[in-house]
Amino acid sequence: MKYLLEHALIDGTVLHDVGIEVDGGEITSVDTAPCPDTLDQVVTGLTIPALANCHSHAFHRALRGRTQAERGTFWTWREQMYAVAADLTPDSYFELARTVYAEMVAVGIGAVGEFHYLHHQPDGSPYDDPNAMGRALLAAADDAGIRIRLLDTCYLAAGIGTPPDGVQQRFSDGDAARWAERVAAFDDDRVGMAIHSVRAVPRDQLEVVVEAAAGRPLHVHLSEQVAENEACVAAYGMTPTQVLADAGALGPLTTVVHATHLTATDIVLLGEAGVFACFCPTTERDLADGIGPSRALHDAGARLTLGSDSQAVIDLFEEMKCVEMHERLRTQQRGHWSAAELLAAATADGHASLGFSDAGRIAVGQRADLRVLDLDSWRLAGTGASAESVAFAATGADVRPFPAAGA
Repeated sequence: MKYLLEHALIDGTVLHDVGIEVDGGEITSVDTAPCPDTLDQVVTGLTIPALANCHSHAFHRALRGRTQAERGTFWTWREQMYAVAADLTPDSYFELARTVYAEMVAVGIGAVGEFHYLHHQPDGSPYDDPNAMGRALLAAADDAGIRIRLLDTCYLAAGIGTPPDGVQQRFSDGDAARWAERVAAFDDDRVGMAIHSVRAVPRDQLEVVVEAAAGRPLHVHLSEQVAENEACVAAYGMTPTQVLADAGALGPLTTVVHATHLTATDIVLLGEAGVFACFCPTTERDLADGIGPSRALHDAGARLTLGSDSQAVIDLFEEMKCVEMHERLRTQQRGHWSAAELLAAATADGHASLGFSDAGRIAVGQRADLRVLDLDSWRLAGTGASAESVAFAATGADVRPFPAAGA
């Protein structure tokens, strides 16, 4: 099938009247000067690659609109989150996740990194299939039509030196070796690995996770809270970043999530390791976490990606804008991130952090996982078909599906 794209986002720039050919779900040609007579279908609007949501906790969606009635902190919010986690079963988790993933698809997201640690029954004992909860998420993604990297998460402690209690027993496999054994039983190449955090995985267990994750994406919550950093320094004499570096957990397949409260040394270590840094601004503001050093990390060598995290908002266009707007609030200056850089974070770099190198660009050999922005919407009318209008004016409400052949 040969399409004429009225406008197309290609490598951070909007080009006009682009011809593409799609065969078997793959882009087989891109022509910036096509002959209209050879094309089968015209696609109006602005065609973009599907976005990558690199950090999701699907079950947090049940909290939307229910946690805003009183004051508090991340830690008080966490208790409400645990109450939701206590009641989920494989069947109810499938239903909830399918709805969440369908919302993602509707707002332009084509791939999700699901940071999954709700593994066992409420008393901590395994289901008959020890991976029943993870398989429910994989099935939900299939049903919703979204590509998934299930980031099976090692979560062993309530805090440094503190055993899991209450609902946290659902999260723990007892030790990292048993976690790795359970994950290996998935036998599904969509499964990646995650370290919940240095507070949830003891220092002497980290290398087991790193070894199990060899060759696969490895994600980790990093320095989301000041209290986490203080506890880590008190216990180990090092920051969480230094602990991860010491365990060999930092590298080009690693994604550090949040990375909010970092020292200058932390930023250098992360940059030199070439990690991805996943920022989730709508969650970080909702939970009053703070504003992370996104630009400093990028300048040091890290690659920015984006996530919806708690699902307080599912809209990666909002996440893009927020990265820049938070830098403006922090510095009282504008123009830290270009539209092209933010779009790369939401597309090619995001997919790469999930281990999907074949998505996120309109280019030969890439998956034809595309979306179209309505340039006549209230938000985009009159803004011009440009990278800036996509990154700073569009929202998920402007997304429509790419037309099927002959539609």
